Amino acid sequence: MVQENMVSGQELEQAISCFMLELGIPAHLRGYQYLRSAVEMCTKDMELVGSVTKLLYPDLAKLYKTTDQKIERAIRNAIEVSWERGNSALFEQLFGYCNSNEYSRPTNSEYIATVADYIRLKYGLL
Repeated sequence: MVQENMVSGQELEQAISCFMLELGIPAHLRGYQYLRSAVEMCTKDMELVGSVTKLLYPDLAKLYKTTDQKIERAIRNAIEVSWERGNSALFEQLFGYCNSNEYSRPTNSEYIATVADYIRLKYGLL
């Protein structure tokens, strides 16, 4: 018998927010809100990760009453900021490489997928 770990929406949002702050994403950036929502949506439906430009960004654009291009740009900016200022050891653990090496930052899709997968595994949302 499989026992599911039930996490409320508020607990999930809080967990994602705490983890994003650990990654070095400043909460004042607009991309922070978009990225938090993207990760939350992907933890509930990992198929969205495979269709970031076709499904995820348009859904976020509707939610925030903006365009999917602005969503993509704001998320990219938030990831760039976190990659430059964030926790190198945590990046190494998550992505297998870090910002102190010659590697470029992860793509939006890779970043969203990795964080969503980490949250899913940590809270048993499989």
